[in-house]
Amino acid sequence: MSLHSNVKRVTTHVLIAMKHKGEKIAMLTAYDYSFARLLDQAGIDVILVGDSASNVMAGFDTTLPITLDNMIYHAASVVRATSRALVVVDLPFGTYQGDSKEALVSAIRIMKETGAGAIKVEGGVEIKESVERILSAGIPVMGHLGLTPQAIHKFGTYVVRATEKPEADKLRSDALILAQAGCFAIVLEKIPAVLAEEVTQSISIPTIGIGAGSGVSGQVLVLHDMLGITQEFSPRFLRRYHNLQMEIKGAITNYIQDVRSKEFPNESEQY
Repeated sequence: MSLHSNVKRVTTHVLIAMKHKGEKIAMLTAYDYSFARLLDQAGIDVILVGDSASNVMAGFDTTLPITLDNMIYHAASVVRATSRALVVVDLPFGTYQGDSKEALVSAIRIMKETGAGAIKVEGGVEIKESVERILSAGIPVMGHLGLTPQAIHKFGTYVVRATEKPEADKLRSDALILAQAGCFAIVLEKIPAVLAEEVTQSISIPTIGIGAGSGVSGQVLVLHDMLGITQEFSPRFLRRYHNLQMEIKGAITNYIQDVRSKEFPNESEQY
């Protein structure tokens, strides 16, 4: 029997075992109780409370403005909805990059105040000290390499990363550093598929791809993108499984018409 269908609660060890058994890991973002409950009931393996909440929930252009308090609010809502999925929470920009002690304090706050199962950080050798300090407290860490949205002002664009040898070599090195430090998984975002597969085979921990091809251990998408709630973002790697924007707008339009025409509520909808 497959691991993903047999476990009552997904843990970091389950994900590592899934990689070694060749079972793909399914991961999606969520930021609130209602959607997280649906994801958990559907059997998702990992729910990422992403700092992408800055974009899809708060309307900012980048992930940079969201705060630690904001992330804790969203994460606590998600955790209350889940009984099976592993909940991973992004450490937001500015809470771990420059000071490993602050990184540990930030990670501890998330774990204590939300009940989440792990945290996620962006970067490689530059944040090694922070990763090691967080891990020393027994907090599981997921890494994130390739296109790292918190560094968007450094990159200047959301183009595919690591297409040139120097950056590809650094990514390979960073993946080994994170794996050897003790991370349980690494997100690989928007890098060539061949490189992603090579990295996946070179380390013992799972890789979760977003725009990184099929040779990784699993996939992640932003929920609002794959459901078609947001339509402005259309990269090649995004597969839309629904067009909820149109359906929701249609439902709201029908409601407005029914209220104005006095069709709602009818007699059976009154007391």
